[in-house]
Amino acid sequence: MPQTAELLTAAQKILFDKAVLRFDEPIELASGKMSKFFVDGKAGLAQASDLKVACDAIAGVVADAGIEWDACGGLTLGADHLAVGVAMSADSQWFFVRKAAKDRGTGNRIEGAKVGPGVKVLLVEDVVSTGGSMFEALEAIVESGAEVVAAATLIDRGTTARPEMERRGVPFFALGTHEEMGLPPLG
Repeated sequence: MPQTAELLTAAQKILFDKAVLRFDEPIELASGKMSKFFVDGKAGLAQASDLKVACDAIAGVVADAGIEWDACGGLTLGADHLAVGVAMSADSQWFFVRKAAKDRGTGNRIEGAKVGPGVKVLLVEDVVSTGGSMFEALEAIVESGAEVVAAATLIDRGTTARPEMERRGVPFFALGTHEEMGLPPLG
């Protein structure tokens, strides 16, 4: 398996080449911000081999920081492909956080791995601008009793998520930043 630095470089190139879309007019992002650039972390990693590189890079960066976790996940739909891929890379468990608890069946908000007291979680999200989706998932995970030991994203487009994660004592990792991708910051 390639070293983390090699994986990180390869993942950044894949994301730059396949995930960054440019528009003539600004479009609205999930954060409500407007931008002529859209980073599509799902379509950009639709090729399984590209997704594997990115997920191996995330798992490697977090492991190289000495952080261990039991389960990996985040808010559906932005985190789903990464949750499963990073869990496979690290031989851990995966889960998805629903935007709202189901009104039928088990009524669970968190699906997949049993997330609760004693479980260490790596929180993932594909692209972060303000961190809204990531923080929504974080709150649901904390409410379950699990501990968020780190958070990771493909691309950090903004200036607010990292300082807020640091304020909460959660190490934050990004495979790329808006500066590295040549994108204007959002925040």
